Amino acid sequence: MADPHQFFDDTSSAPSRGYGGQPSHGGLGYPSPSSSHEAAFLADPMSNMAMAYGSSLAAHGKELVDKNIDRFIPVTKLKYYFAVDTVYVGKKLGLLVFPYLHQDWEVQYQQDTPVAPRFDINAPDLYIPAMAFITYILVAGLALGTQDRFSPDLLGLQASSALAWLTLEVVAILLSLYLVTVNTDLTTIDLVAFLGYKYVGMIGGVLVGLLFGKIGYYVVLGWCCVSIFVFMIRTLRLKILAQAAAEGVPVRGARNQLRMYLTMAVAAAQPLLMYWLTFHLVR
Repeated sequence: MADPHQFFDDTSSAPSRGYGGQPSHGGLGYPSPSSSHEAAFLADPMSNMAMAYGSSLAAHGKELVDKNIDRFIPVTKLKYYFAVDTVYVGKKLGLLVFPYLHQDWEVQYQQDTPVAPRFDINAPDLYIPAMAFITYILVAGLALGTQDRFSPDLLGLQASSALAWLTLEVVAILLSLYLVTVNTDLTTIDLVAFLGYKYVGMIGGVLVGLLFGKIGYYVVLGWCCVSIFVFMIRTLRLKILAQAAAEGVPVRGARNQLRMYLTMAVAAAQPLLMYWLTFHLVR
């Protein structure tokens, strides 16, 4: 019998209601989500269509980004110039220092495509120029430090000056090729590779200068200057003069003479820049 003065029924003993009941499996007093609802959502055609559309949109976005990156930064071409190995690097360094013993300077092709540098010592690469440039900056810092002249600003000036001269060289050569109307397969990356080989001789000259003084510097740098001059002559003449011969340009023609002068000028500029960028590092 209920108490006539009681306003509400006592529900504390009810197992299914109130705060005294058994907590639900969802935790924290909240009901657990129904697995049937999840299965129904996954089986919904609209949700499957939305997921498929999202996947296709992501794939299209990735393809668009890859195309734009390859447009401004030729990643595929750069992979070719870094396809080197230890054997190639050793032989190429020997060729840069002793180019007089090398006979065959032709670049090998396979189905109208030049083979990778690791298979052809005559192929241009960017690995040696990049590593040589970084090493040149480190050696310049070492030389400045031994003379108590090191400072981050001075080292940064050294690096920016070397990059500025390299950029000026590339622009001047491209402009000259355009004015002389030379049809060649020599690309901008090829020019950067060939012009970057001079850092190898610059490193050798500065290191020997630090060990043996100015006499050792001039001897080693002089040898490397002559070597890079011969290397550039024998390499560029196949890119510039051989193309002229294929076009039927007379050997003694005016245009062919301009191409020869251009080849000589590019080769002669390398020793001058090698001395200009290193003479102040050895005292």
